[in-house]
Formats: sequence, structure tokens, C-alpha cells
Amino acid sequence: MAFFSLKDARARSAARSADAARLKGELRLGMRLGEDDVLAVNEIACAEPGCADRETIVLVMRAGEPTRALRIARGMDAIEADDIDRLGAEEDSLRREGATSPTA
Repeated sequence: MAFFSLKDARARSAARSADAARLKGELRLGMRLGEDDVLAVNEIACAEPGCADRETIVLVMRAGEPTRALRIARGMDAIEADDIDRLGAEEDSLRREGATSPTA
């Protein structure tokens, strides 16, 4: 039987926070976010069939635009430069679609 260690839980939490901060910095650059734009990065368990055990959800909140949720099918600690490039391209595409939308 494993026991719960508060010290270990705090260390894991600090490591996740460090991963999120690093990832936010890389995403801010990759998506060319301004100072008024906000980014939230969270790792969640994915229960959908065929989905990875963990996935990372990125909320992009640009000033004057609707919030967009983007997804990376892996945990924060496993995200690579290619994932960030893909997310940047996806965000660019979604912004262009929003700009040309008849409801925009």
C-alpha cells in the first residue's frame, strides 16, 4: 500500500507549475501574443476513447476577440517544439476564419 506524502505532492505541484510557466512563455512567443492578451494552460485527464491519458488545454484570450480553446494530445511535460508550432498555426487559422466570418 502506498502512502500519500505531502512533500511529494508539493514537489509534483511545483514541477507542474514550472512546466506550465515554461510552456506559457513558449506559446506567447509562438502565437505572437501582446501584453493585453492572456493565456491559460492546464493539463487534464482525457477520458475519451483513443485519447492520450493526459492532454493539455490552452485557452487563448486575445483582447477584443472570443476565447479559443486549443488542445495538445499529451501532458505538459511531453510537449515539443513541433506541438507549439502546430498550435501557433492553428491559432493563426482560427483568427483568419474569425476575421472573414459574416458574423464577425
